[in-house]
Amino acid sequence: MTLDLQKYSVRTDLAVESRELAETIHGGPLPGVQEQVEEQDGIKITRLDVLDEAASAKLGRIKGHYITIEVPGLRGQDSELQDKVAEAFAKEFSSFLNKLGIARGAKALIVGLGNWNVTPDALGPLVVENVLITRHYFELTPDRVSPGYRPVSAIAPGVMGITGIESSEVVQGIAERTKPDLIIAIDALASRSLERINTTIQIADIGIHPGSGIGNKRRGLTREILGVPCIAIGVPTVCYASTIVNNVFDMMKTHFDQEQDDGQQVQTKQILGLLTELSESERLGLVKEVLEPLGHDLIVTPKEIDEFIEDIANVIANGLNLALHEAVNQDNISAYTH
Repeated sequence: MTLDLQKYSVRTDLAVESRELAETIHGGPLPGVQEQVEEQDGIKITRLDVLDEAASAKLGRIKGHYITIEVPGLRGQDSELQDKVAEAFAKEFSSFLNKLGIARGAKALIVGLGNWNVTPDALGPLVVENVLITRHYFELTPDRVSPGYRPVSAIAPGVMGITGIESSEVVQGIAERTKPDLIIAIDALASRSLERINTTIQIADIGIHPGSGIGNKRRGLTREILGVPCIAIGVPTVCYASTIVNNVFDMMKTHFDQEQDDGQQVQTKQILGLLTELSESERLGLVKEVLEPLGHDLIVTPKEIDEFIEDIANVIANGLNLALHEAVNQDNISAYTH
């Protein structure tokens, strides 16, 4: 039996996962990819730069800068940790703006992508509800605006299934009239790793494609389309059922190997058979081929998603408020979100 592996490729929206997969396939670090990792207080920050087209092709990611913040402890709903993550996010986002040459007073348009009726996809609209909006003050009463703020507007354009209008078209129309210097797009993502669901934030300067988390390929929000820098912020909230099954095989193999190392007579190959000899992509292809008669590959989200999506939306909103407005700090940040 021969599998068409292009059809069954591992789907992920995270650059760090694409890098992990590419290094596995190519047998080591990729030329043209620079990585810097920092970890402190349970917060792991990975800064990934894809420098050329050759690296982009191998990685399957557009050339650009990616920052990934991983915090496994977010599952514990620790409010102190959430505050630390918001502060770390704000610091990374501010340095990201500096790296892109965005001025401190630049006008920002925040776009909350997603469907507010579907909890795992409601991240963008929830962030929009909580960010500090100031553009109308600058437009109507500019003399009464205190120092330390910048013009910020926000929109949750909905999804095409509700509005009949592509999100990119809505944003393009708004951008043409309001003329922001920067667009920040927020969307839910998909991950290949169960551990990264609900615990990871990605920032990228490549823009965003609405619906990319579930494999849609539609007109995106990019600098080429909108004419201004577009920064994407995403959180993986879903995972494909086929990916979960594939991960379980890895976990079982690791478990049985551990049992054997501990002196127990467990023969991994006797239990998992030829699956132990297949590569990850081949195994995933087999899983998807088995699921194909069902007509679809289920998209799965954890049962705690209702509480998590509110928490992570607040973390991102707080981080954006800190990064975009110098007058906002840890002492007064709670006054701007709910």
